[in-house]
Amino acid sequence: MEFQQLEMFVAVVEEGSVRRAAERVFRTAPAVSIAVRKLEQEMGAPLFDRSQRHRHQLTASGRLLYSHATRILEMRKVAMAAVRDTSRGQHGNLRIGTLESTSLYLLPSLIFAFNEAHPGVKTEVMCGNSERLIAALGYRAIELALVANAPDEPELDRHLIMRDELVLITSPRHRLASLQQVQVSDLAGEFLIVQGTKSALRERIVQAFQESDIPFNVSVENIAIEAIKRMVAEELGIGCVPLMCVREEAARGELTTIKLEGISSDWNLWLVRRKDHALSAAARAFIDASLARARSFEDPSRSGPEESEKQSRVGTDNRQAIAVHPRRVIHC
Repeated sequence: MEFQQLEMFVAVVEEGSVRRAAERVFRTAPAVSIAVRKLEQEMGAPLFDRSQRHRHQLTASGRLLYSHATRILEMRKVAMAAVRDTSRGQHGNLRIGTLESTSLYLLPSLIFAFNEAHPGVKTEVMCGNSERLIAALGYRAIELALVANAPDEPELDRHLIMRDELVLITSPRHRLASLQQVQVSDLAGEFLIVQGTKSALRERIVQAFQESDIPFNVSVENIAIEAIKRMVAEELGIGCVPLMCVREEAARGELTTIKLEGISSDWNLWLVRRKDHALSAAARAFIDASLARARSFEDPSRSGPEESEKQSRVGTDNRQAIAVHPRRVIHC
């Protein structure tokens, strides 16, 4: 049985004659008659009652087949439309990996811009450290990863999305809060609040302390950046985080940011993919949307008043922004 046979059969039923059915499906009348006969042979039963000349009355078998044929042809249209939309990036699933910090402070604005142009795509987000995310790209658990300081490896294709920097954060009442910059050696005796042992951010801080030959005193560890900020504000210690994570608290006077000398402070954020893995249309579209968004980070004037309003809506409360499209984003 072929789709064309079903189309001709349905046309005969709905048009009431072979001639009009032939015109509808752009075939000759004999071709339509032959297709119907073959269909009856395949079904093993007559589909039309031919006892009355020039009438195409359906038999019980014909009525049953017509009911199924119309649904099959409609499902075919739906399937073809879905495949076309998916190939254009309009439907489907997009799996992205991200750091905990970028999931809160950068990814929402990227997804916001992407969803406006691709409302039918569901985005699934996997959180982890850079090492875990790069590995997840390898075994196809995700298509794209948003990581800090992506490794320059031949099998990876990477796109710079944002330039950021690491800053020291303290309570406004801390002894160092009045300084614009400090050396790592100035932190001797201070207690730090840090992320887990596999965090790239923590590793960089530890390395700076080792190179300055001062003890690395940890007050609290294995916690998220949001918790680090809250504990620093409560004077339980000091911390070192990407600047994008504390702009709002610094503007409100809840935390003080200080430039830290003696540590590699560049914290660039990259969108990474495997070169040897084919990307879905949705993933390709997300890269394009993210690069366009990245250009607005470098030059805010590119976005214009309308886009600036969107940015402010997304950026005002990043945790709320993640829920802009709650049915399309699975947050980790």
